[in-house]
Amino acid sequence: MFPEEDSAPSVRVAAVTIRLPGVMDAEGRVDESRLRVHIFKNGGVCPSDRGQVWRFLFGMYPCSSTALERPLLLEQLAVRYHFMKKKWQQLLPGAARLRLNGTDAELVAAVKYFDQRQERVKQEAEELDEEVKDRMAFLELQAQVLFERVTFDLEELQEAIRIIDKDVPRTDRNLAYYLGEGLGNLLVLRDILITYAAFHPEVSYAQGMNDLCSRFLEVLDSEVDAYWSFSCFMEKFSKDFQADGLHRKMELEAALLKELDPQLHAHLVTDNMDRLSFCHRWLLLGFQREFEHSDALRLFEILSCDHLELISQQVERAHYQERLSHKHCLEDETAPEPQSINTDFTFELFICATILLENREALLSCRNDVQLIQFANSLQGTLDLNHTLKRTEEHFYNYCKRSAWDCLNGRYRTRRDKEEHFFCQLRNFFSLGLAGGFKGP
Repeated sequence: MFPEEDSAPSVRVAAVTIRLPGVMDAEGRVDESRLRVHIFKNGGVCPSDRGQVWRFLFGMYPCSSTALERPLLLEQLAVRYHFMKKKWQQLLPGAARLRLNGTDAELVAAVKYFDQRQERVKQEAEELDEEVKDRMAFLELQAQVLFERVTFDLEELQEAIRIIDKDVPRTDRNLAYYLGEGLGNLLVLRDILITYAAFHPEVSYAQGMNDLCSRFLEVLDSEVDAYWSFSCFMEKFSKDFQADGLHRKMELEAALLKELDPQLHAHLVTDNMDRLSFCHRWLLLGFQREFEHSDALRLFEILSCDHLELISQQVERAHYQERLSHKHCLEDETAPEPQSINTDFTFELFICATILLENREALLSCRNDVQLIQFANSLQGTLDLNHTLKRTEEHFYNYCKRSAWDCLNGRYRTRRDKEEHFFCQLRNFFSLGLAGGFKGP
């Protein structure tokens, strides 16, 4: 089956209902904070709810939008996307179709079926009633005004298309979404990636984006929805596909590992951090291959809910208030400043560190880069998500506890009530108070 958005955009109704307690009000607005907390504390959402949740989690629909507003918003997004795609296809007509060398018989057949499907879509669009056609014409005029003056560096875009055409056929075809006639979904994925590269030249395309975008297409099963959700995701994470952003993330991972296990850090981290390079793929793709596929989707939404990142900011604010309240006390005048929470240590960095710590002995026995790569490859599809999440949360909690209280504890040795109050506040930020771990959907 092909994505739902291959049909005329006005036919599809954006009847989006999230069946999570207390998340959506009577008019269809979503409480974003409750949504993110629910995702984290429940270890993700049920597969049946995932598509609707992702449309809000990744920003395709504003959480403030109502059920009445979303069908109109969907029409607008659909028309804009198809205008954008048509624009690069007209400028580069030779790139409108994936060029095949004939050796991939399955993909050749999928291209043929895809072309037939596109013809049926055109016929469906011609059969719309006049009122719908008028509305579509107005939205197309808006899109034209918005994008008509956009220019492309055709040489750079053609290079991006060349890389996309190499990567898309390598996307995991063992997924149910790409089996049989579903293989044609790779062509939809290709169109999304080229459209993104064309209209985001500062990012363009980098290897690995096909795997990330594939998640959105599989879960949302809509070309338009996948494009806009992927675009919103990349607004925050596009830097990870650039050299400076990747280097910064590896520096942070090394710094976190040094906090948690100095000996393992000393073993793995050299002057240029080459021996941590095997973690690059984990962080770039959100541990996509290290967990079973359904668990990898769960982890992706847990990482994207940013709940623990908000916790670290809240703990740091509480920490600041604690310092401020005692700033003018005589007993604190000579006390050392407590260590701050590093809010750049994101949950994904703690996930990575947990995997390293859980395999500490195996890593300490690795003597060269080849052995480290072999170790990383041996983990693919083998990790237990619930166990990893629970251990990660424990490491995060202990880090916050130690960082925020080490020096304060020295000040309040006779004030156990303040210490217990601080720890109680800290535990409340976490899922189930660290007692039962993650539930899982």
